[in-house]
Amino acid sequence: MSGGTPRLDGPELPPQSGGKARQLIVFLHGLGADGNDLIGLADHWAALLPNAHFASPHAPEPCDMAPMGRQWFSLQRRDEAALLNGVSRLAPLLNEYLDARLAALGLSAQSLALVGFSQGTMTSLYVAYRRPMGVGAVLGYSGRIIGAERLAEEARAKPPTMLIHGDADEIVPVGAIFEAAQALGAADIPAQWHISEDLGHGIAPDGLEIGGKFLLDTVGRV
Repeated sequence: MSGGTPRLDGPELPPQSGGKARQLIVFLHGLGADGNDLIGLADHWAALLPNAHFASPHAPEPCDMAPMGRQWFSLQRRDEAALLNGVSRLAPLLNEYLDARLAALGLSAQSLALVGFSQGTMTSLYVAYRRPMGVGAVLGYSGRIIGAERLAEEARAKPPTMLIHGDADEIVPVGAIFEAAQALGAADIPAQWHISEDLGHGIAPDGLEIGGKFLLDTVGRV
């Protein structure tokens, strides 16, 4: 992306095995956080995926709804047109980052998994299926889908997807998981979902376990 927009960067952790990376797991954080917020998930999955390289880029913009933190795009307006405009403008920058990290590690797109939380899930669910080279898997926590009605037409890749949500989510209502699953199904994208009981806007131990197994069963076999 041109015009002075900064390239993405953020914390990374190399494979626990000490060898060459065989997978790239990229975390996309939520609104008002930064890459440091999710990189700790690597600690939960490193033993399960000892050959995975983990990366957690900071979103490109300062959060316009909080005094600190970052955002992938503005959420001040929540109508579909504004959300589509925001995420579609962000997509080339994220794709540039993903392509660069894959190239640096000598990996194919099928070795890449996107793991999103909240706005990071919105971003993942938009970008992953529209990437020319696709991705190997998508794992989304506590998010929603943007551009659902255009997905079947615009999808260029159909990676396996896992959606996980808390049934007491006060920020993104749990109904969003069913809307996303319906849209993915209509676009013939293989999707699974899980609801964590008594969980608000967050990630619970059962979600971590299920998410880790999903990553192992998809990109972990590459």
